[in-house]
Amino acid sequence: MSKAGGKQLIATLVKLMVPAGTASAQPPVGPALGAKGVKAIDFAKEFNARTADLEPGLLTPTVVTVNPDRSFSFTTMTPPTSLLLKRAANITTGARKPGAEVTGTISIKQVYEIAKIKIKDVDVNEKEMCKVVAGSARSLGLRIVR
Repeated sequence: MSKAGGKQLIATLVKLMVPAGTASAQPPVGPALGAKGVKAIDFAKEFNARTADLEPGLLTPTVVTVNPDRSFSFTTMTPPTSLLLKRAANITTGARKPGAEVTGTISIKQVYEIAKIKIKDVDVNEKEMCKVVAGSARSLGLRIVR
């Protein structure tokens, strides 16, 4: 952090949901980063290179740190749990009334596989993450089967 005129300059965080491997200077990336003085095309090139191993178009939560000198860095996280659950259950929307409506089924193995993906974002054990994923599944109206 540097000082300018007695004021301390700080970095700005920009949170985005960016499709893996297909980022461009178009919305949501362009306007969000352009407003902070970052060249969106530079971010898009670096992001696409870093997410090349993921399924193209998979929404990836990303936090971009924009420094006062307009340089940037970013971290990517795993896709939202609800998105992974919907894909596993092959549904497009969750339940309107969780607990009263069943929108689909998901196996315990699928819950475990999603938990293994999501555990990269937080510091908890596999059992706790499985409970979190199972809770999200129930909120979507999914029934967990063996």
